Amino acid sequence: MAKIDLSQYETSGYFDEMIGKDGQVKSHYKLFKDRIDKIGLKKLNDLQYSTDRAQLSLGMTFNVYNDTQGVERILHLDIIPRIISSDDWDIIDRGLTQRITALNLFLDDIYNEQKILNDKIVPKELVLSSSTFLKQCIGLKPPKNVWCHISGTDLIRGDDGQFFVLEDNLRCPSGVSYMLENREILKRTFPEIFEKLDVRPVYGYALQLREMLESLVKVYPVSIAVLTPGIYNSAYFEHSYLAQQIGAELVEGQDLYVKDDFVYMITTKGLQRIDVIYRRVDDDFIDPLVFNKNSLLGTPGLFSAYKKGNVVLVNAPGTGVADDKAVYAYVPKIIKYYLNEDPIIQNVKTYICAEKQDLKYVIENIGKLVVKKTDASGGYGMLIGTKSTKATQQEFILKIKKDPRNYIAQPTINLSRVPTLSDCKIEGRHVDLRPYILYGREVKIIPGALTRVALKKNSLVVNSSQGGGSKDTWVLRKNN
Repeated sequence: MAKIDLSQYETSGYFDEMIGKDGQVKSHYKLFKDRIDKIGLKKLNDLQYSTDRAQLSLGMTFNVYNDTQGVERILHLDIIPRIISSDDWDIIDRGLTQRITALNLFLDDIYNEQKILNDKIVPKELVLSSSTFLKQCIGLKPPKNVWCHISGTDLIRGDDGQFFVLEDNLRCPSGVSYMLENREILKRTFPEIFEKLDVRPVYGYALQLREMLESLVKVYPVSIAVLTPGIYNSAYFEHSYLAQQIGAELVEGQDLYVKDDFVYMITTKGLQRIDVIYRRVDDDFIDPLVFNKNSLLGTPGLFSAYKKGNVVLVNAPGTGVADDKAVYAYVPKIIKYYLNEDPIIQNVKTYICAEKQDLKYVIENIGKLVVKKTDASGGYGMLIGTKSTKATQQEFILKIKKDPRNYIAQPTINLSRVPTLSDCKIEGRHVDLRPYILYGREVKIIPGALTRVALKKNSLVVNSSQGGGSKDTWVLRKNN
């Protein structure tokens, strides 16, 4: 079988995870490259087809909200994995532990003593004006003083291979089910390679998640529910998958009932007390008596039961302020303030449009910047200047001038690339990385991640809602 020819594979101007600038396969990828050489390109494409069918049979689908056709899609899994060396993972592990520890202290502070705001490390108006800052949470002390129990931080690598944090996701981070199922599919696709490479397992995530949720209450046995907006939510597959994996009840807001500030699930046998709710419903919709009065997704009285300590909500309401992309710009200062440490993983340079000098720079240089809404996610409300028209740029300038607080901008970074099967050939595609962090008694980072890949050639947008796909992420042990 002829070797897979990568002689024309382009690496100029990019950091490639598999191929060095000299055209040679990097050491931690050599065993995998030897394996696909033996398989050959035709067989590799056959395996890719089987993978697509496996995803469909497992129900690994999602909906796109702005797709009027209402068609369910798979999050395409490319079978060429992203492999991360143990040294690189060590940086990620230490950097994210540091970051989530500091952000948790920040959240506890701004909803209580507000020392960091009074000391003018972070502008008070910036925090208090955030659409995700909840006045209803002022004075709140969640169990164990942990606000961000489950988070997914988006990382990228620049041209030099250095990791940067692109975004913090502390509200209802999604995608972990795809990380887990991608691994199961790839283990069946390349069974012998896993043993030879000694890839670190991710199957323990469900157990660790369950243990973290149980650690937040003193009762036993613990009754846990996963609160979903319902079957039409884009991440419903994940909600049902995680509920099954951790032995929790899958409920919608109408399935819950609050009586005397305790939360119960309505069953055919009567009311069943619920102790912990892993919510996949945004803050605004969890309780119509406190937040959005028109919400049909939440449960009346749920927030009151939470404040009384009779139920635990995971993540705590109010964590979204740490997701605000303008607050993100201050995370290095937040780390320094609470931990007296320099960030292990740096931020991407960020221009805050609410600040006059930054606003001026963004307007004058919009054609080479990435502009984002501070409260948006999923790739929505974003402009990539280098890929946009002059007309679109002018539209964004008007939006920014009208509401500068709601926009930030960053330089365009050539995300690192991984070889990807495309139209029966192998080409480089840009990727990011979303590791998952659990925080109960301590911070735990799963030795794996969801690698999201921009399937369109030269695209930098990896979001599934914008046509992105995924890769399995193999983290190697120290001896590799």
